[in-house]
Amino acid sequence: MVSTLPEKARLLERLREGKFNVPDFIFVSATNFKKESFGALEAFLNKHRESFKVIARSAHPKEEFFKPGTFDSLETYADLNGIKFARKRMISLGHTSRRLSVLRQQKFSDAPESDLDEMGVIVMPFVHGTNVMAKRLANQWEFGYCRDRIHKVQSEPYVTNTPHDRKLLQISEDVQRYLGFKCEIEYIISEDGEVHVVQAKDISHFETQDQIESGRFIRLDGVRRVRKRRNYRERPIYVIDSKAFYMGIIDKCEDMIQDWEGPKPGFDDIIDMITAHEGALEEFALKYERFAVVGLSVRVPEELFQMANHYLDQMPDLQKTLSRALHNNLYKSDYFLAEADTLIAKDRIRVNLCSHDAYGIDTVRNPLWSAYWHIERHDQVVKEFIGLGFKTGDMIGIDIDPEEKPIVYRL
Repeated sequence: MVSTLPEKARLLERLREGKFNVPDFIFVSATNFKKESFGALEAFLNKHRESFKVIARSAHPKEEFFKPGTFDSLETYADLNGIKFARKRMISLGHTSRRLSVLRQQKFSDAPESDLDEMGVIVMPFVHGTNVMAKRLANQWEFGYCRDRIHKVQSEPYVTNTPHDRKLLQISEDVQRYLGFKCEIEYIISEDGEVHVVQAKDISHFETQDQIESGRFIRLDGVRRVRKRRNYRERPIYVIDSKAFYMGIIDKCEDMIQDWEGPKPGFDDIIDMITAHEGALEEFALKYERFAVVGLSVRVPEELFQMANHYLDQMPDLQKTLSRALHNNLYKSDYFLAEADTLIAKDRIRVNLCSHDAYGIDTVRNPLWSAYWHIERHDQVVKEFIGLGFKTGDMIGIDIDPEEKPIVYRL
């Protein structure tokens, strides 16, 4: 039988059954308020008169489809009128200060239409202490500390991967394992250090950045930039692999001069290949105002350059034409690279900045970034880019951490 309890009450009940330290609580439905059926609530309040205050938490039947914090929880007096006032206040806030948030979630996140008069309430004794929110992102937990009611002098809210007490980490692991899905957990740490689990929410359907990045990101070793006001950008990418391009040219040259039966490419096919490459560069540059270049092989390997420029030496006129075309192609590739505002390549590939490139007015909003990997990791990183399927036209995000280490991932 499917439970009719809202998610918040349902998960608290499961955690209580699992012997987690959940404060005593009672769920009061909208029907109870409409029928003024308050016998169980009054008995609960009588048990906790010494608390003087209770916390009334929103528990709308459709609240699980909205982001956490959309509806309010309120401190109130530990009596019937206090609970009635808190629920009335929740509904009022839903129609006023929370209205725009609700409408935006209905428009952009497919949140359902909701009758706020269906608002239920979870009532539990007020616990003096520090609020902590915990959730697992990627391979580690993060803990958000806020609203410290214990100390006279309070600190600003902050997020950390290292909780004040390691048992908080173990409890979080146990709660998520017990519930069986990714969840956001709210605790109150009382004055004596006791950890109270006061809320859990299923967040497995919320796409977080670590999920976006998961399985399709590459960590680089550093970034060069003059302006450092922002640490994130998104760009379409053009993947340059000069090694593969020249291997294709050489293969066509070989096919052209080999003495075998069947169709063979002509010299015009080789020139057309170079022309198509240049056309693709120009077309991409004219399609996107701002773009990034991923340089798997920016400069042509010396041995391939020499081979392509001498492969047809037995046909001097053709080789001269081919060498001129390849020479011009190098310049056109450089022109293309000069238009990119983001270069992702090995450490030895650098952008040669003039004063306008580094400090000009255009760099205020779009400063040049050069993200790189160390040369000793070159083969490994190229394999990662190829293995993860990064290709021309993909949209990527670049996130620079506090240690100036970029993470590149596909959006």
